[in-house]
Amino acid sequence: MTGAPSLAAPLRSLRAVVFDTDGVITDSAAVHAAAWKDAFDAALSAAGGQRPFDPVDDYLRYVDGRAREDGAAAFLRSRGLELPLGEVDDAPGTATVRAVAARKDELFTARLRTRAIATWPGTVRLLHALRDRGVPCAAVSASRHATELLSAAEVLGLFDAVVDGNEARRLDLPGKPDPALFVEAARRLGVPPHDTAVVEDALAGVEAGRRGGFGLVVGVDRTAGPHSAAALRRRGADVVVSDPGELLRSGEDG
Repeated sequence: MTGAPSLAAPLRSLRAVVFDTDGVITDSAAVHAAAWKDAFDAALSAAGGQRPFDPVDDYLRYVDGRAREDGAAAFLRSRGLELPLGEVDDAPGTATVRAVAARKDELFTARLRTRAIATWPGTVRLLHALRDRGVPCAAVSASRHATELLSAAEVLGLFDAVVDGNEARRLDLPGKPDPALFVEAARRLGVPPHDTAVVEDALAGVEAGRRGGFGLVVGVDRTAGPHSAAALRRRGADVVVSDPGELLRSGEDG
């Protein structure tokens, strides 16, 4: 008879876990990437036409895990487009970094109205196992929609704290690869970073975990590709898994 799952060795000595949201908890990375593609391709077209935004490679390299304006600026610079930052209330468009970012948010929000965002089952199993053992957990995201997504997916109650893009803006926290979001999450859990694990799929997020001195940085590589796994390790991942559920052992494994 199989018993309840236990935590794999890397997690056993740690007192708290901080999870990234998009791509780790919720299956929303592809929706973000599609919205970025539409917003960026319009900006590239307005600038005279260039190779379109790649929703896999460009997304992972420039925008995944970053604050929206930081990601927009990084990608546009990579194509030689030095757009002005613009104003906070710029309307969605192509003339400024903030206008492009606003267009992406508009597109992403529209997509949320037409499709449900699923959670990753392995992550949910891990969250329940951690809760059963009294290990506090936090969710972190650069997205201002993160709390809304977690609530809609009915997993918000599994977290003791959430630091999303709204909180980052309110507290003026810099985005990843700066560790400020993760450090704030650990502070809210009442556990120092060196006793806390970070579970993250973005290169910028893995780097943030390493910079923050966290006790364990888990890289999540859902492509299970050798190059992406190697990139996560280069940025500071101690362990790379294809799904956070791999951080559980079946009860009969001891």
